[in-house]
Amino acid sequence: MLVLITYDVNVTKAGGGARLRKVAKTCENYGIRVQNSVFECNVDASQAALLKASLLDIMDKDLDSIRFYYLGNNYKNKIEHYGIHSNFDMKETIIL
Repeated sequence: MLVLITYDVNVTKAGGGARLRKVAKTCENYGIRVQNSVFECNVDASQAALLKASLLDIMDKDLDSIRFYYLGNNYKNKIEHYGIHSNFDMKETIIL
């Protein structure tokens, strides 16, 4: 299923920069960054649960915000993109 994750980490308080890097790194382990604080993660249910638990452990619930959008398996007809980044199929092999 496709899970869209958005986050806002307060970096004005102590430890914010470190939390921001940890959140981004954790998301990078599961998906791709599509905007500064937005990731698309193509995961199964157990990976989604593990990702969510990991992010909730990192964040400071009094200062930060994380949103999870569960788009399911039929996500292709739910996404429209315009602008500079080209679209690609997340299930295809990507070589970097």
